Amino acid sequence: MSLSKPIRRKLDLKNGRVDLSHGAGGRAMGQLIEEVFHAAFDNDWLRAGDDQAAFDVAAGRMVMTTDAYVVSPIFFPGGDIGSLAVNGTINDIAMAGARPLYLSASFVIEEGFPFADLKRVAASMGEAARAAGTPIIAGDTKVVERGKADKVFVSTAGVGVAPPDLNLSSDAARSGDIAIVSGTMGDHGVAVMSKRENLDFETEILSDTAALHGLVAEMVEAAGRGLRVMRDPTRGGLAATLNELAHQSGVGFSIEEAAIPVRPEVAAACEFLGLDPLNVANEGKLVAIVAPEFAVALLAAMRAHPLGAGSAIIGQAVDDPNRFVEMRTAFGGGRIVDWLSGEQLPRIC
Repeated sequence: MSLSKPIRRKLDLKNGRVDLSHGAGGRAMGQLIEEVFHAAFDNDWLRAGDDQAAFDVAAGRMVMTTDAYVVSPIFFPGGDIGSLAVNGTINDIAMAGARPLYLSASFVIEEGFPFADLKRVAASMGEAARAAGTPIIAGDTKVVERGKADKVFVSTAGVGVAPPDLNLSSDAARSGDIAIVSGTMGDHGVAVMSKRENLDFETEILSDTAALHGLVAEMVEAAGRGLRVMRDPTRGGLAATLNELAHQSGVGFSIEEAAIPVRPEVAAACEFLGLDPLNVANEGKLVAIVAPEFAVALLAAMRAHPLGAGSAIIGQAVDDPNRFVEMRTAFGGGRIVDWLSGEQLPRIC
């Protein structure tokens, strides 16, 4: 008796959908991983087919981060959950002044999720990883019953290497240090909200999602010794970031509303939605706190990079036992910029 080899049909990536067999560990799961994820992320580590990836450790201080992405909707103007996951993880590494080396990615997929959308997410991740020079070398896939997740959730981890003599820390800000942002505030959060609420504006507002390690490398070159700390102002926006740094460093911040760059269309959308741009998330911007004698050189280096062309000095750290963030308004008054008391924009990353 002879046994014929099972016929293997390619996934219907145009009209097909994920089912529970694609997370069960059998042939269907292997086919999903090969035809969707390996095809999108292709590199030597993934082709080996191991449960882990081995790589050489570069000289310097190793940096590691992990994150999860549950943004809704998963596709939004200027990006999607895939590019967001790659760029966001790279940026967390870059904020230590580090060069990102490798990423891993884990997917929780809801039963019934269209293959076409999954392929689009994977392709976006692959493109973002290749553009950043940071390959996705390991991963995992799980499928859950319909209604147990919302389309797809992506978890990522990343490793990088920082110069051995560079030690950026959120408790390092000192009175007199200068606060600089790399560009306009609020773009990502408003882009996601406008898509979620089906809002149309005269000018389309795009997410600012981008990998910032190239910009950071130029900043370290220009002002490495003078850099105190860098942060990407994601959830909670600029307001949360400055309050965190004030609390951790034991200083206050005095900032100027007129100096904070906000696109007119974003400001108008925030006014319409009842939002404060300072509380709205960003995914391709950073906040740098730098010693005053390095501020001019740092600002020039930032403005010379495409992702920092809109950089601006927005204020400085001050002595304040209360650790307040105070802002002089465009009308000459003053107000406290406080933490959010609740979630202003749910699931923006």
